[in-house]
Amino acid sequence: MSRVLKDSRRLLVITGAGCSTPSGIADYRDEQGEWKRVQPVQHQEFMRTHHWRQRYWARSQVGYPEFMRAAPNKAHQALVQWENSGRLVGVITQNVDRLHQKAGQQRVIDLHGRLDRVICTRCQRTLARASVQDFLDLHNPDNLSGAFTPAPDGDADLARLDFSRFKVPNCADCGGILKPDVVFFGDSVPKTVVAQAYAWVSQADALLVVGSSLMVYSSFRFVRRAHERGIPIVAVNRGKTRADDLLTDKIVDDCETALQTLTALNFSPH
Repeated sequence: MSRVLKDSRRLLVITGAGCSTPSGIADYRDEQGEWKRVQPVQHQEFMRTHHWRQRYWARSQVGYPEFMRAAPNKAHQALVQWENSGRLVGVITQNVDRLHQKAGQQRVIDLHGRLDRVICTRCQRTLARASVQDFLDLHNPDNLSGAFTPAPDGDADLARLDFSRFKVPNCADCGGILKPDVVFFGDSVPKTVVAQAYAWVSQADALLVVGSSLMVYSSFRFVRRAHERGIPIVAVNRGKTRADDLLTDKIVDDCETALQTLTALNFSPH
C-alpha cells in the first residue's frame, strides 16, 4: 500500500470512468488512453444543428433508462467509508452518473455536470431528466423498438441512422434548446466549479486519482496544480495516464479491488 495514502490526513480524490465501469457503465478509452469508439457529440454540433439534437435525444432515449439502473459499486462504497473517517477533503468526479451521491458521498464536485438533470440554454431553467424521458417516449414510441447497444454516459448505438422524424424536447417556458446539464466535449467547465476544485486542491496533503486516464484537461489541471504545490499524487489505473511522469506512486489494478485493499489495510482515522 502506498505510504502516501496511509499518512494522508486530508486526501483529495479525483475519479473517472474506471470508477463506474464495475457498475456496468462503459468507458471511453482503452489502456493506452485512446478512444474505444467514435467520440461523443460535440457541444457546438448539438447547439448549432437540429439534426445533431435529434441524433442525441434518439440515442439518449434508449440509453438513458439502462444508464440510470446502474448502482454504486464497492469502489464508491469505499470512498464513502473514507469520507466518514474524516480523511477526505472531497471527491472531484468526471463522471455524470451521480453514483458517488447514491452511495452516500457528501462532498462531491460534479466536474462535468449531472445527467439526471436538463437545462434550458436560453432561460437556464432546469428540470428532471425523467420528465424529458416522458416526452421522448410519448412522441417517439417507434424509436424504442429498434436494436441498440448501450454506450457511455447514457448514450446508445442505434441500428437506425435516419432521425429526421424524431421529435426533440424544447423548453416549455421559453422555447429554448434543452440539453443535458453536462459539459459536452468542446464545452468548458463553469468557472465557479473550477474555482471550488482548485480550492480543494489547496486544502489537500495528497491526491489520489481513481480510474481516470486524465486525457482531458478539465481534470488534468488539478493534478498539475497539485504537482506544482509539491502535493504527492497516487493513481489507481490499469493503463496509461496523462500524468504518469507526475505520479509519486501508481497502483495498477481495477478500482474496486484497489480501494477495497486500501480500506482493509487500515485506511482509517489516525
